[in-house]
Amino acid sequence: MSKGVKMKDKVIDASSNFQFSLPISSDFMLNFLAELQIPYQLFEHVPLRTVADSKKIEGLFLSKNQGAGHIKNLYLRDAKKRNILLVAEQDCDIDLKLLPPLLNTKRLSFGSSERLFANLGVRPGAVTPLSMITGVNNSVTLFVQSKLRNCVMLYLHPLVNDRTISISIDDLDKFIKNIGSEINWIDF
Repeated sequence: MSKGVKMKDKVIDASSNFQFSLPISSDFMLNFLAELQIPYQLFEHVPLRTVADSKKIEGLFLSKNQGAGHIKNLYLRDAKKRNILLVAEQDCDIDLKLLPPLLNTKRLSFGSSERLFANLGVRPGAVTPLSMITGVNNSVTLFVQSKLRNCVMLYLHPLVNDRTISISIDDLDKFIKNIGSEINWIDF
């Protein structure tokens, strides 16, 4: 069974088939990166909804030993309803009870798929640091695990989950600064 949003008997998922239903399409994002002169390599594949799904196609990419940053992205809300995008190494264990002091927040919980779409402009399974292009206008704060700074290349979705791009950490930082946001580096 496909996971997605049902609209008029049609299931809209997080793939590029429905990219034009997003506030910003994946194609626009890729063109925007090119305009910023940010090099990337594009990989198209089956939709990936989880880290387990992603691991099935890791052979397409550099390995962790070669400096690859395979990530997971969590859309969170704190007790004061602040929106947070947390980016971490994909195999990192994350305990939401231990994060609040690191993020200067109170209790954390996962944001709903409706809030995710409203605040980051993506659907579950396609959360990415690139979704800050929408998040910056919705007061989303970006936190990235410090150990990812050492990666040669990060692999992330360009707003849809059947595409992955490789991008350097410096170029991700360039993108984030260009849209008027910043990366908050945290150790955990």
